[in-house]
Amino acid sequence: MNFDAIDKKLLKLIQEDSSQTNKALSIKLNLSVTAVYERIKKLEKEGVISKYVALVQKEKAHKAFVVFCHIKLLQHTQDYVIKFENEVRYLAEVLECYHISGEYDYLLKVIVSDMEAFREFMVNKLTTISHIGSTHSMFVINEVKHTTAIPI
Repeated sequence: MNFDAIDKKLLKLIQEDSSQTNKALSIKLNLSVTAVYERIKKLEKEGVISKYVALVQKEKAHKAFVVFCHIKLLQHTQDYVIKFENEVRYLAEVLECYHISGEYDYLLKVIVSDMEAFREFMVNKLTTISHIGSTHSMFVINEVKHTTAIPI
């Protein structure tokens, strides 16, 4: 889908704060409320906007311990890949999982309350998934940048 300048600005505004009313957006975009509504509906229908969420501050939820885990499977068979991916989807502590190239097969972003909770997650959940050959964990010292906005 090709975006015109108004679509780009609308997407930027919605990503900054999706709770803005169509009226507020119409003022910022110099469009009618109906035109804004129609553009948003079109972006939703095209799958450009997939959902609206609330971003929760991890510190307020007592989940400020962020860990990146590299995972290496024992083998790269279809069965191992499918089983791992199906099981990791159900781990609430895993916010993101990527199948990656390089020395490791997967990169997970894990969020828990503290080191003890991470150890419990590793011992009781992650390492119980069969076909994991090895893991390598890195703990976040400081979050320098975090955004959910996709540049358009």
